[in-house]
Amino acid sequence: MKTDYLIVGSGLSALVFGALMAKSGKQVQILEAHEHPGGFGHTFTMAKKYKFNAQLHYVWDCGEGGSVNRVLKKLNLDRVVTFNHYDPNGFDHMRMAGYSLDIPSKSEKLIQRLVALFPADAPRLRQFVEEVEKTSKGLKILSPPIKGVELFQNIGEVFCALKYLHSTLQDVFDGFNLPQAAQTLLALQWPDFLLPPEQLSFYAWVILFTGYQKGAFYPTKHFEFAIDSLVKVIEENGGEILYNYEVTDFILKDKTVTGVRAINRLNNQTQEFTAETIICNMDPKKAAQAIGWEKFSKTLQKKLNYDYSPSNFVAYCAVKDINLRDYGFGEWNTFHTEHRNLNEAFTQMYEKHDFSNLSFAITTPTLLTQEERDCPEGYQIIEFLTVANYAYFKQLKEKDKKAYQKKKTEILDAMLNVMEQHYIPNFRKHLVFKITGSPTTNEHFCGCPQGNSYGSSLTPDNMGIGRLNHHTSLKNFYFCNASSGYPGFAPTFWTGAILYQRLSGDLILSKN
Repeated sequence: MKTDYLIVGSGLSALVFGALMAKSGKQVQILEAHEHPGGFGHTFTMAKKYKFNAQLHYVWDCGEGGSVNRVLKKLNLDRVVTFNHYDPNGFDHMRMAGYSLDIPSKSEKLIQRLVALFPADAPRLRQFVEEVEKTSKGLKILSPPIKGVELFQNIGEVFCALKYLHSTLQDVFDGFNLPQAAQTLLALQWPDFLLPPEQLSFYAWVILFTGYQKGAFYPTKHFEFAIDSLVKVIEENGGEILYNYEVTDFILKDKTVTGVRAINRLNNQTQEFTAETIICNMDPKKAAQAIGWEKFSKTLQKKLNYDYSPSNFVAYCAVKDINLRDYGFGEWNTFHTEHRNLNEAFTQMYEKHDFSNLSFAITTPTLLTQEERDCPEGYQIIEFLTVANYAYFKQLKEKDKKAYQKKKTEILDAMLNVMEQHYIPNFRKHLVFKITGSPTTNEHFCGCPQGNSYGSSLTPDNMGIGRLNHHTSLKNFYFCNASSGYPGFAPTFWTGAILYQRLSGDLILSKN
């Protein structure tokens, strides 16, 4: 039977779109190649007792009136899927030799802390932080739906934002002549983008940085519950998710997509699925290649010709007989660098595959909520993340699996050395479980081409007015994923909800 909406993939934006459509009375069917829903937001269990989320660590825009909150209210989930606040006095802890900076929610407090560290540069630091705030306001006004009255009432903020259209974070650092150490501390959450300042879009940095300033959150019952709650809405409203179905082909008639062919990975049987409208949650470039590049308009081909974001290396670990709070961990993330210059650190790790001067993130999900355990009593989860080069790891794995495993062990050992030197002496004695993931792990389990972590790379070229969105040049066919919206928990909520609004006419997101 032909369904109303056939969704290819069950990433977060697809689940949001599917839940909203199912709740509105539409028939929804989702095909997912994995055995778990959620894409990079899925949770897996190891050793039958440790739960790890694939990629998500902390989120923003979840407070009252935020995009996540509005979607959850529409689904009657706002009192079910709740969030804990990170510490507003320091939601990101930045650490490097000789310097320590906790990023607070209040910009004035951030200025005070920066000035205390760099008193000779006080005027420039204040001007930079104020420019970030002004740019953030301008970007909000320029986000859809654009209102003419708002443009004229806030012309200064609008022009401020527009002048940075092609700027990297490094461009703006240089424009304000900030000291190198201050640049590093301000950009030390670079693993949130997997790009260094000289490549990262200033827009992308401003959106995330100020988004977390307004409120950094973690789900009260962990990310698995948030994903499962969206799935439950879909299923309770007559929708279904078919797991282990990998879409191999799209069915076209003239310029209309009418369905897909998918192989059941459990029995290798191919089946056709049809629908009034096809929603593509899989990577847009990968989908376009399957459909036929020439089937799309020249304009769309240009938008689809994006570079993928870099990939990452992540270590999922469990410790026992230790309380991480006693060693400076808590309701925040910690970002550590052994290198003063993040551009050089990135080059060393990503291009030279040298992890002797690490820059990486540390997160402790067990400490972020007490309502539901992600491991047994007496244990705590801690995770480490940094950048990694897909081509390098793929070649290692295909040509020399021992060398591949050795490289993963080398990177983890470097992280553990930093932990023991700077945070927890004898940390290894408390480590009872560890498993590492590389770019090829991302590709295998999450279906992301080249192991990319954020879809299209968050460079200025991909963050401007030519960025891909849900529109395609084919009929009854729409994109709905990180590369056709934006990556991250809140942005994917926004992406799914915006497409729902476009197709249903039911407005649930609007600017305050």
